[in-house]
Amino acid sequence: MKGLDKKPIPQGKYLAAVRHENIIYTSGMTPRKSGKLLYSGKIKTDSALESHRDAVELAALNALGAAQNCLEVGEKISVILQMSVFLNTEENFSLHAKVADFASEILIDFLGIKSIGTRAAIGVASLPSNAPVEITLVCKVG
Repeated sequence: MKGLDKKPIPQGKYLAAVRHENIIYTSGMTPRKSGKLLYSGKIKTDSALESHRDAVELAALNALGAAQNCLEVGEKISVILQMSVFLNTEENFSLHAKVADFASEILIDFLGIKSIGTRAAIGVASLPSNAPVEITLVCKVG
């Protein structure tokens, strides 16, 4: 199982995650490790979906790590209320949901199948630093 980075480094003037009562909201997380973007560029219509797995998983792990950093000792995330997966795609790309499934799968690996909630997979013209993916989470502490 891939490692979880509980200290993603914000790339601007914002917090990685904020907690309000038992709800945690994460900022958009891209596929960075120790602040360095490891994957960049558009997701192309003719590229193999599997070639984007590592980038999507890393962005999801960064979002989950940011959320878990807001937990107190003994607490856990019970459910992902909402996951938004923004994909930097070519204009005619249409398999957004299949690419976003990579993020869902990594969250299931860490939190279990009952933790999965709602999701949006959204194609965009660009993302910060030309990242291929950016993921935000809204989580419930349980």
